[in-house]
Amino acid sequence: MTQPATPNRPVYLDNQATTRCDPRVLQAMLPWFSEDYGNPHSVEHAMGRKAEAAVERARNQVAHLLGADEREVIFTSGATEANNIAIKGAARFAAAYGNERKRIITVVTEHKCVLESVADLADEGFEPVFLPVRPDGLLDPAVLRDALAVPTLLVSIMAVNNEVGVIQDIPALAALAKEAGALFHTDLAQAVGKIPIDLAGWKVDLASVSGHKVYGPKGIGALFVRRRPRVRLQPLFSGGGQERGLRSGTLPTPLIVGLGEACRIAGAELPADAERIAGLRDRLLHSLSAAIPGLQVNGSMRARISGNLNLTFPRATASALMEAAPDLCVSTGSACSSAAVEPSYVLRAMGLTDEQAGKTLRIGLGRFTSAADVDYAAAALAAAHAGGAPVHPPPATPTTPTTG
Repeated sequence: MTQPATPNRPVYLDNQATTRCDPRVLQAMLPWFSEDYGNPHSVEHAMGRKAEAAVERARNQVAHLLGADEREVIFTSGATEANNIAIKGAARFAAAYGNERKRIITVVTEHKCVLESVADLADEGFEPVFLPVRPDGLLDPAVLRDALAVPTLLVSIMAVNNEVGVIQDIPALAALAKEAGALFHTDLAQAVGKIPIDLAGWKVDLASVSGHKVYGPKGIGALFVRRRPRVRLQPLFSGGGQERGLRSGTLPTPLIVGLGEACRIAGAELPADAERIAGLRDRLLHSLSAAIPGLQVNGSMRARISGNLNLTFPRATASALMEAAPDLCVSTGSACSSAAVEPSYVLRAMGLTDEQAGKTLRIGLGRFTSAADVDYAAAALAAAHAGGAPVHPPPATPTTPTTG
């Protein structure tokens, strides 16, 4: 993929919050908004059957990227809904059929929708358990093993953290859960398209996917539900019984086609994407470290996705840095809790003080990040931290990157 010689304007480095919809994904989606507008559930006529075939083709594309059977993929509105269905659906089905296990284990650095889903179940008689992480952001398997000494219904651990980008050892953690007789769920929102995934080999029971984190459209996601051995869930709401009865409602064909195409592209380009993005990340970190002594990287560098840097600056606050670099799109943490003024709970859990958390930026590089973007970001942040005048990228005519 050819990258522009001058930086984009503004320079977008917040790819953990959302990604640009790949132009190839948009092209695949467009016909399904216009001439091919049939309802995929109207299989008694040609337009409905054509839409149904497109949905099933996309289901296969998602399953292929996940290392799953296409019959194990359920379409949802996004990872938040998928996480809710997985956690609450598994718990409520188990309770309805007399399962005496009540413990549900997760990690304190999980996405808010997982933390809140687990916490909500306390009102229904379940026992939420929130495990700590090490200073590098990773869960110690021994801590999970000790927690599993009490009979446990479900363990939910995200594959890649949305703030610090660390990669949990999902195969090893899932194996511990299975040995203890517990179901295992993982939130894959930040992992899909960034690391290889093999749900069959990982022995995962449930997994959640988000379209807009993998260069697909917003408003679409998926839930993997293992068939053998079969995992049973109680749906969250009633309706026409679509998606194996787990997620009623008319399927949004254009969005599903977009998710399928995004997964197809990710599967074909993941190794090259990851290598190029890691090179840009290292280039940015080298430049910033040279210009700002005392810069701290939060989270393991060894077990980390290629596009993430979570950086604590020695002097300037994150808000001051962003104000001084108005053409740079970065963030202070999760976009899903951006309304909160308090410091990141993820960084607190890793041992950072509130003051340190307040000086921390999350930088997310992605498929459309260029070397020029990275060089601008390094210069802009270095100048902002030194208290100099704002750095602006040179004027550039917006262009669509060519693909190849």
